[in-house]
Amino acid sequence: MQLFGFEIKRKEEAKDNVRSFAEPINDDGAVSIASGGSQSTFVDLDGTAKTEAELVNRYRSMLQQPEVQAAVDDIVNEAITIADDKPPVECVTDDLEMPDSIKKKIREEFDNILKLLDFSNQGYEIFTRWYVDGRLHYHVMIDETQPRRGIIELRYVDPRKLRKVREYEKEKVAPGSQFAFRKLKNEYYMFSERGYDATTVTNTLGTIDSIQGLKIAKDSIISCNSGVLNERNTIVLSHLHKAYKPLNQLRMMEDAVVIYRISRAPERRIFYIDVGNLPKVKAEQYLREMMVNHKNKLVYDASTGEMRDDRKFMTITDDFWLPRREGNRGTEITSLPGGQNLGEMDDVNYFQRKLYKSLNVPISRLEPETGFSLGRSSEISRDEVKFAKFIRRLRSRFSNIFDKALEKQLILKGIIKAEEWEAIKEKLRYNFQLDNHFEELKQAEIIRDRLSVLADINNYVGDYYSKTWIRKNVLHMSEDDIEDIKKEIDQEAKDEPPEENQQDAPGVVPQQIDSNPQNEPNKGD
Repeated sequence: MQLFGFEIKRKEEAKDNVRSFAEPINDDGAVSIASGGSQSTFVDLDGTAKTEAELVNRYRSMLQQPEVQAAVDDIVNEAITIADDKPPVECVTDDLEMPDSIKKKIREEFDNILKLLDFSNQGYEIFTRWYVDGRLHYHVMIDETQPRRGIIELRYVDPRKLRKVREYEKEKVAPGSQFAFRKLKNEYYMFSERGYDATTVTNTLGTIDSIQGLKIAKDSIISCNSGVLNERNTIVLSHLHKAYKPLNQLRMMEDAVVIYRISRAPERRIFYIDVGNLPKVKAEQYLREMMVNHKNKLVYDASTGEMRDDRKFMTITDDFWLPRREGNRGTEITSLPGGQNLGEMDDVNYFQRKLYKSLNVPISRLEPETGFSLGRSSEISRDEVKFAKFIRRLRSRFSNIFDKALEKQLILKGIIKAEEWEAIKEKLRYNFQLDNHFEELKQAEIIRDRLSVLADINNYVGDYYSKTWIRKNVLHMSEDDIEDIKKEIDQEAKDEPPEENQQDAPGVVPQQIDSNPQNEPNKGD
């Protein structure tokens, strides 16, 4: 368990005495196995991991569709905004009931986590990888001789090569009872360089050498998943999973439209050849001779420079030759008209809109013919409001990667204790940058409304409200903002000239009056 990192052990005094007949719901998609298993354990492990590896490959292949790529780009661009002057994410510690020095260290360590992730440059790629794959894993690398240095590197791990395993052991309620509680014994990760897919299985029973992997301590890996599980809560799914069926339907519909256009676009002739009373074999031979005589399908072969006769092949645009027995009508040539509804695309547009809805992106954003108007925030449609809420949910879930990395960093450097993290975690907030004109208009209106409320409440300062309360609840300033603004106000007060000199002309130094001037003329002169 000492390979690839470290392990942090927490106290579990209360957990040993707390039991329940219901199993906890875990949203990490870990493989649950019985303690002490043998070869069958590895077969079950590979079966589940193989399914997740195939899902990841499927999700990544979905990005080859232009509609899916445009939707994912729109989601990532809305969720992650990278600017030159501000970090993409900020840690807010206003709600923590801790000394200011500890809060400052927490913010500094969070900035170090962003540097380890190179989030200012790789933020888009990291969020895209998490959104598409549905899972994100990093290996925490530390200096084992000097753990106080904290995290040295966060290295990305391919989710197709890593699986989480959770071992349980059964403990019977009473002697002779058939019902038993499942007690968690151990949690760890399994890493295989070859990956957990179909290539690692050689027979129905499986081989231990090809399926087992390197056992890694749980705390050596920080992971974050989408939180979307299948109906059995065994496999983590991506947000793209619900768009898989509409995407396949759209592809098949587009292919069908193309095939119909090609096959029904040209007009073709139908030859009804009168074969009289000829036997079947001779009638087919006669019909074939007529086809060869009337066909002219010589093709130039560019590779050899020769003329090639392809009259023996029949394509979808060839004419039809049908035999006709003796009767009232003899040989007849008619024409088969081309398709009359080649311009109808309602069925394709239906599946395209269905795909857009499954991706949770407003259709107006993905349709190029839809104009983009910059209006007031009150003109935002309901779809934009729903999309903004969806982006906030994604950011909240993605922030788990910051929580887990920050937890290990603070504990390793001795800033907090392990048992203090749960209380700190609930009050930490992460503010993502916003890059949206509608958001900018909304912020301008919010500032205008706040100043209006401030003007109304200013008469009650000192009697019912304090200035600190107004800064936090009316102006919604953070502790850092309050401190920075106070410093700026004090600095501006120092830079201002004294009041007695404010009326003087700029650049003119007032002259001092000497009570005994040396060159004063006599009164008698």
